[in-house]
Amino acid sequence: MTILVAGLINIEITLRVEAFPIQYNPVNYPFFGVNSSVSGVGYNVAKALTVLGNDVSFLSLTGKDPARTLIREALFTDCIPGDHVLDILDQTPHSVILYDSTGRRQINVDLKDIQERTYPPEVFEAALSQASLVIPCNVNFSRPFLRKAWQAGKPIATDIHAISDLEDAYNSDYMRYASVLFMSHERLPCSPEDWARQVMNRYGTEIVVIGLGGEGALLAVKSDHFLERLPAVQTRPVVNTIGAGDALFSAFVHIYNQTHNPYEALRQAMVFASYKIGATGAADGFLSAAELETLVSNIR
Repeated sequence: MTILVAGLINIEITLRVEAFPIQYNPVNYPFFGVNSSVSGVGYNVAKALTVLGNDVSFLSLTGKDPARTLIREALFTDCIPGDHVLDILDQTPHSVILYDSTGRRQINVDLKDIQERTYPPEVFEAALSQASLVIPCNVNFSRPFLRKAWQAGKPIATDIHAISDLEDAYNSDYMRYASVLFMSHERLPCSPEDWARQVMNRYGTEIVVIGLGGEGALLAVKSDHFLERLPAVQTRPVVNTIGAGDALFSAFVHIYNQTHNPYEALRQAMVFASYKIGATGAADGFLSAAELETLVSNIR
């Protein structure tokens, strides 16, 4: 089974800082505290799913600038097919992430002009025909894929990240078509429990997962009338929490796609995400399926 992932790639620069707020200083020398890598939500999800043993079809847009060389090397190294990663932007998106010793982080993302670009529909449609599951990340070029995937009868899973409005103009399409919907608690206008109920009542979403940071995650399953929080687990010291949500989402999708058991999927996904945040970059620290199984067994 092939999982189709459509989402962002960017060059990510991480900077370790002493603490937040940052005190002004004209020059700092954080030896081995500045790193760069290939990342982005789409890339993180595609890489995590590949490491977990899935066949992935990855659709994305990159620039014609020198950064594309780094991206092509990363795709090759990480065994992610690059046939549908198209170099049509003038510049590749970049991000700069500051993080401290407690794992807190500040993300700065420069998307360049990717939000105004479109992805060739014929390339998507060819990839869609081979997909058992579609993951359109919430970047504009993947928006037209939602209805087409739904019309083709393909299950859709997506993560809309931080949200505060049930009728959010940017994310409402993703909320409408997804059968598995992830999001963060960070900007919710009410309790996660109330929010999950509202989402399921408004959009009929079958499975809603709300990441709660260090407190774990909330799982809502419409058909079972299930709504409960699962506590967080700690598998190793936290280095940087960037990419934790992408990791949680990816591992959940991997396990749920195989078992159709959302409860076991979230339990194992939380172990996967806990281990991942012991790494520096958003696309680092992923366990293989065998490593995850072993770690889950040891925890139990």
